[in-house]
Amino acid sequence: MNRLLILLSVLLLAGCSQPDKTYYVLTPEGPAPSGGGVGIGVGPVALAEYIDRPNLVVQQTVNQLGVAESHRWAGDLSQGISRVMAANLGRRMKSGNVRVYPWQHDDEISYQVTLDIRQLHSGEDGYAVIEVGWRVYSFPDKRLKASKTFADREPLESSGYGPMVAAESRLLARLAADIAAGLR
Repeated sequence: MNRLLILLSVLLLAGCSQPDKTYYVLTPEGPAPSGGGVGIGVGPVALAEYIDRPNLVVQQTVNQLGVAESHRWAGDLSQGISRVMAANLGRRMKSGNVRVYPWQHDDEISYQVTLDIRQLHSGEDGYAVIEVGWRVYSFPDKRLKASKTFADREPLESSGYGPMVAAESRLLARLAADIAAGLR
């Protein structure tokens, strides 16, 4: 009986000593304008397999990635990217008429922006990186208006996961600027 109590005590203490999970969100440059404007639909967003997970990913060497077990996205990453891109594109295009995929009716949309996120992570070299293939379709004919690959990197302001996510957010803002230029 004493052994059982000791074993239960050890298991209880081990369970309590596990590190807490910390959750992160990507942030837009600011809110999208309110009101009307050109109708923009953002999505769907496809993610590379290595980042399509709840955990943050860090590149450790050229061919090695690490998964931060205790540092996670606060929600679905593709939905978070859609939300941030919608706000950023709304600001860039001066439109409050921005929707996230799936939207209710195509008749409210003038342009659909799809994203293929090939890279979005930070490395131990102190930089966040992004590579995205994006396409813009005009509605109602769903004709391809623009298509491009956007790649960039952003220095981390300090070490840690918070600065990593902030740098990735700044990269998404620059991606929105690139897409907005393609819409004009």
